[in-house]
This record gives sequence, structure tokens and C-alpha cells, in this order.
Amino acid sequence: MSATAPAPDARVHDVVGVGIGPFNLGLAALAAPLDLDTVFLDRAAAFRWHPGMMLEGATIQVPFLADLVTMADPTSPYSFLAWLKATGRLYAFYIRESFYPLRAEYDAYCRWVADQLPALRWGRTVTSVEVDPHDADLYVVHARTAAGVESYRTRHVVLGVGTQPVVPVALRGLDGPVVHSADYLTHRGALRAAASVTVVGSGQSAAEVYRDLLEATGPGGPRLDWVTRSPRFFPMEYTKLTLEMTSPEYTDHFHALPGDVRDRLTREQRHLYKGISADLVDDIYDALYRKSATGPVPTTLLTGTEVLGATWDGERYTLRLRHATGVEHERTTDALVLATGYAAQVPDVVLGIAHRLAWDDRGRLDVARDYSVDGGRRRVFVQNGEEHTHGLTAPDLGFGPWRSSAILAAVCGREIYPREQRIAFQEFGVPTGTHPAPAGTVRAAGAVALADEAHP
Repeated sequence: MSATAPAPDARVHDVVGVGIGPFNLGLAALAAPLDLDTVFLDRAAAFRWHPGMMLEGATIQVPFLADLVTMADPTSPYSFLAWLKATGRLYAFYIRESFYPLRAEYDAYCRWVADQLPALRWGRTVTSVEVDPHDADLYVVHARTAAGVESYRTRHVVLGVGTQPVVPVALRGLDGPVVHSADYLTHRGALRAAASVTVVGSGQSAAEVYRDLLEATGPGGPRLDWVTRSPRFFPMEYTKLTLEMTSPEYTDHFHALPGDVRDRLTREQRHLYKGISADLVDDIYDALYRKSATGPVPTTLLTGTEVLGATWDGERYTLRLRHATGVEHERTTDALVLATGYAAQVPDVVLGIAHRLAWDDRGRLDVARDYSVDGGRRRVFVQNGEEHTHGLTAPDLGFGPWRSSAILAAVCGREIYPREQRIAFQEFGVPTGTHPAPAGTVRAAGAVALADEAHP
């Protein structure tokens, strides 16, 4: 036990959750009606969901059914529809005829749920997780508060610390007005007042920041550049057969692949869920067209362009760029917005139990199919830290309740919320009962399944 931490009391919780983002909030809501003793800890003072990107009119990219609980329990009192009813907005949402809630609505809904759950403990910064020195089957979670250190004994730990903003190596440690998109709204006024702004990135956040700043261009406004190393501005893939990849079957298939194949597929599939909504792509074009009617728009969109580095001279940045053709060039800008995404990290708080956790050859948590990370003990679980083992369902809001149901089944020793095992019409691997092709058989072009890629 930590030398500075007080001895925990005799109470033993069934679950202690570390972090309260949407996924652990959903787990807390699904656990609320059960005979479980749960506590969820977060250093924040209250729930807030991406406050730096709470742009007016922005919507989430999944339908309202992808709330905290509905896909596990449609009768839950913590559903998005229950929030709409409780706040008098149900009929207005119905008449609006859109499945996609406003981002501000989703945040308000989550805060409404959080306010009803007494298991949530805010203002607790978890500092360490350790094996209970008096009972090797238990863990002790230590948290720092304004009043001192608290310690919680528990049978299960669920890590839901979320993802952190990513800054490319070439742009780390820069001086000057460099902003990650996670903090965009805090700096929005200063960015609009700058003489020139460059947005780096190609996903939804980059597009939203660019679209918002685009309205400020013109007389007295900034010159606006958008730089991405992607070959084009990819729309998010949202066709129905592709959406079947957010399924238990595809997760089973992905998890069973060798690690190097999973890593390659993760890179290749990012545009499926990290692209830009098609409506926003069209809206950006329409805005450019509208503004061009009165003269040239002071903006440049650069695709296939990688940022190699940047220097700050006290007034502006000089960006070193390389085009996909290999040509390098420079461009100056007064302010820089990095819409370069987020990534999961192994939290330092688990270092005290690292010997009990499973790791892959790259130092990442080796997450089992049931989301446990402790070598089959099924006492430590992760939420949204398993993209490298489970694929694109890891960050998907709609799949969160399925994962929470799996964790609760492990905690309770029985299925509480029935989980669908097959929902897809397609097969993602080699169908069961398929006979191997004779040696020398020629496959038709394009007929190699993902499972074949794992076994060339």
C-alpha cells in the first residue's frame, strides 16, 4: 500500500470505476438498478463532454439510440428519450425528424443522468491502484481530494479514463498561439482576430473548426488554411453494410486476428469512423461557393501535405511542409490549430498492478475479448482503451452498452442484460464448415477475406 495513503475502511465495493466519461457513466447507469455496490471516481468537478468543441448546431455522429443505455436496456429510465420527456423536448425532437442529437443535447443528457446517480464521486483524482495487502483477491484504489486521500477496496476495477489529445512529434513543444482542437472554444475569439490561421488535420474536428473559422474570413478576418496529409477530405463511411462492422461478430473476428494484422487494419479503417460527416463536407463547399460570389475567398485547402515541423519567431509560425509528390515548401501563419485527434494511453495509476495485467509486445494492454486485462482473472476491465484489440467498436458510442453488459455479466457471474451475439448479414471471416481450397487453387481477384490476410 502507498505509504501516504490511509488504510481503507472495511467496506468492499463490487466495482470501482476510474474515470467518468460516457462509457463509465453508461456502466454506472446500467448498474444502478442492480444489487451492486459501485463507486465511480473522476477528478473533474462535474460531467462535461468535449466542452472545447461544443459548437452551436454541431451534432453527434451517431443516432440517439446510441445513448448510455438503450442498446442494453430500452426500458431504462436513463435513456435519451427519457431525458427528452423529462425536459419537455420529446415532441420537438419528434417533429425535427433527425436521428442525430445536437452535441449540446447529448452533453445535457449525460449531465442529467449523472445528477441522478449517487455512485458518482467528483473531485477525486485517482493516484494509484494496488493489490489489497490483506486480501489478494481485492484491489485498493487511492484518490486525492481537496480534503485529503480516500481509499476504496473493491472486487473489480473498470478503467474508463478515455483518450487524450494527440500532438504530432514534429509539432510538440511549440511556443506561440498553438491550440489543440480540444480547447478550440476557449481560444476562438483570439483565433478569429488573428491575421492568419492554419488548421492541421482531416477528421470531423478539423472540419468543424475550419467551418467555424470560415465565417470569420473576409474583410478584417483571418486568412484561413487547412492542411492534411490525407489524399483527400474523406467523408465518414456510413453505409449500412459497413455499419455492420460495429457488431459482436466483427469484434470477435478482429480480436482473433494476429496483432500485426489488427494494427494494419486499424490504420486502414480509420476513415470509416474518423472521417467527416458528408453533410459537413457539403456545407463547407456551399459556404465556400457562397463567399466566392463576392470575390476570392482568403483560404487554401492543402491535401496530401504533411507538416514536417514548425518554428515560432515571436510573431508567426513558419511551417515546413512536404507534398505527397515529395516537394517540400514553407508557409507562414499567425496561429495554429491542431485537430490531430485523440489516443488511448495506459494510465500511470495501474503501474502498481502492472504485474497482474496482460501486455502485448508494444507495451499496450492486451485486452481479452471480455474486456478484462488481468490474464483471465476478470477483475480489471477497460472501456475505450482497446481499439488495438477490438477494432472500431472500441470508441463507438452505440457499442458502449454492449461492452458494459459484458462487464456486468462478469461482475455478477450471470447475464443481466442479454447481449446480441449475431446481428450482421455478412460473414467477416471464413464461414464455419468451409473446406480448405486445394493447393494451387487460383482465387478470384478481390475475393480474399480478412481472415485470409492473417494466413497468407
